[in-house]
Amino acid sequence: MRTVRALLSSVPEKTRDSAKGASYSGRGGRLFMEMPVRDSFVSSRFGTARGLVRLMLAHGEVLSGLGAIRPGDPGAIRRLVFVCHGNICRSAYAEALAHEAGMAAISFGLSTTTGKPAHPPLAALAAMRGHDLSAHRATAQEEYEPREGDLLLAMETRHLRVLARHPRFGGLPRTLLGLHASPRTPHLHDPYGLSEAYMLTCLRRIEGTVPALRRLYAGAVAAALP
Repeated sequence: MRTVRALLSSVPEKTRDSAKGASYSGRGGRLFMEMPVRDSFVSSRFGTARGLVRLMLAHGEVLSGLGAIRPGDPGAIRRLVFVCHGNICRSAYAEALAHEAGMAAISFGLSTTTGKPAHPPLAALAAMRGHDLSAHRATAQEEYEPREGDLLLAMETRHLRVLARHPRFGGLPRTLLGLHASPRTPHLHDPYGLSEAYMLTCLRRIEGTVPALRRLYAGAVAAALP
């Protein structure tokens, strides 16, 4: 695990924080300096080399029980709560799809400002796929009001660790949205600022979770009925 984390820290990547707009650049070691970071397969399937390594790391965390997952009783779930960093890409799309599928759902971001619209390039791509994000507005974690029957569905294991430490909703059931995808994808890398090809991959992976969510959490379907 330590070796993987060391490799992760050496991956060269320049990305933009979706909530605060800050840019970050990693310093590459020899292994990743020689790796084709901008290779079309890596960029379209995993976003960046860092996204690929984070996915590998997440698989290990889940298998070893270090992913901070607290699944709870599926029969007791009445509302799906999708969580990501800025609540303008991944969790926004997941919430919209859940509503379309007839499930009670909301979403929020761990580091965002309430009221921000969905990321325009992602919203445009979602519209091309028949899903309207024009009405979406981000919700900051401070605005989220936990409710009995909530299930927190995060995009990354680091999100789960933040949720587990939170004094207001650390005791709620929580898991990774990507574990409901086929194949299981415990790390759904943030598509903000990345290629359209990866953005499409991310949207498709989220779409693939909906049938499983609807089967497993029938209570969230019943809760959405008038």
